[in-house]
Amino acid sequence: MRSLKRLYEILGVLCALMLLSSCTSDKEEKRFAYVEGKEIFSAQGERIHLKGVNLGNWLLPEGYMFKLKNCNSPRKIDQAVRELIGNSATTKFWDSFLENYITEADIKWLSESGVNVIRLPFDYRLLTHDDFLGRDIHGYKYIDNTVKWCEKYGIYVLLDMHGAPGGQTGDNIDNSDGYPWLLVDEGMKQQVTDIWRELARRYANDSTIIGYNLLNEPIAHYFEKDSLKPYLEPLYKRITRAIREVDQNHIVFLGGAVWETDFSVFSAPFDDKLAYTFHKYWMPPEQSEIQAFVDFREKHNVPILMGESGENEDDWVRQFRELLDENDIHWTFWPYKKMDNTRGPMNFEKPSGYDNFVKYAESDRSAFASIRSLKDSIDGIKPEEIVALLNQYVENSKFENCYPNEGYCEALGFDLQPPAD
Repeated sequence: MRSLKRLYEILGVLCALMLLSSCTSDKEEKRFAYVEGKEIFSAQGERIHLKGVNLGNWLLPEGYMFKLKNCNSPRKIDQAVRELIGNSATTKFWDSFLENYITEADIKWLSESGVNVIRLPFDYRLLTHDDFLGRDIHGYKYIDNTVKWCEKYGIYVLLDMHGAPGGQTGDNIDNSDGYPWLLVDEGMKQQVTDIWRELARRYANDSTIIGYNLLNEPIAHYFEKDSLKPYLEPLYKRITRAIREVDQNHIVFLGGAVWETDFSVFSAPFDDKLAYTFHKYWMPPEQSEIQAFVDFREKHNVPILMGESGENEDDWVRQFRELLDENDIHWTFWPYKKMDNTRGPMNFEKPSGYDNFVKYAESDRSAFASIRSLKDSIDGIKPEEIVALLNQYVENSKFENCYPNEGYCEALGFDLQPPAD
């Protein structure tokens, strides 16, 4: 009888432990934003409508945002600067740029303006020993800082691999060698898989991160004849499997082919925490332009995000943003900040003499003789002059020296907050 009583006591303890474990598990599951059908919910079970911006040009500098047309990838920009001021001064410039272009003050302003998500584009080189802006940075400092600031101000972070090993786009925006080698190179496929696994391991328990945007704008239209599209979804599956080895919590965001406009590459969803992303630029802000993506959402019962659009007049932006809202489509417009430009929320002044740098960078510098000749023929590009204007570029880009484009901000529905004095 005593043994039976003891058995009941043990069973009672085990049941209590199982109940406690179940409750704990439920709490853990609710620590993260999650997908349910076509919707995304917060950890508290509230439906989220994601609305935000891209922090473009920061962790992967883009030529056109430096007013450059042909010298348009990070490596090309870096090379032009090094030719003019040398390695040490160039490294000092990039360090200052990375430290100041986006800071906590920018995130605070975005939060006060009503933004609830930022898409964070980055070059994979930032996280590896591969050359990034002329040197080995290999660290998570800038991503970690962004996540910390966003946690403080209640903004989700969507990690966006804008430049992947080998290149996923095959153009300047992925800092590649002019071809989307990632799609066909086994070594590059393994590297991108390993990087995402490590990213997921690092941020597996961070609920500020809403998810992982595996590749930005894979397969440019230039490569249609190469029939690369069939390789995309298998690569997405491979990366997602690696992520799920270490992180079962975060949403994986998958972009379509051809600058993220083509969803025909997708079969049925292969994971229960997927969202799909598309980009749309320079088209009529009409239902017909987004209907294919809406149809995909309805067919597969999954969320969709408009990951990039903008670079247009205020009225166009307002119409397109309203169209997205009417269709319950999440959005992150491109970009947040850009020099001497009204087609984005935040603006800053172009430094005096900057056009001299542009003239040099855009000139033919394929031969050493050409470099020497240009330095003799273009005014305002002496080392001390270039250092001064690049320092001024960084100074102007600091939040306290920026100013919002009010019409554009209103078009996005922002609760406009002027930069603090």
